[in-house]
Amino acid sequence: MSGAKVSAFDGEILKSTFHKAVLEDEIPEDRWRDYAARLIRDFTGSSNVDPALLEWIVRK
Repeated sequence: MSGAKVSAFDGEILKSTFHKAVLEDEIPEDRWRDYAARLIRDFTGSSNVDPALLEWIVRK
């Protein structure tokens, strides 16, 4: 089962929030996927994370 549906607009918000946090909080690259997954779970309220969304968010 994939994660909750996220609109394109919401996806852009998640990606922007993630990249801002990485820079401001100096999150090391080896923790990016865990951080992004937690961000997605918190935003959607679902414990399932869409792997394609996760990869899109952490892509440089």
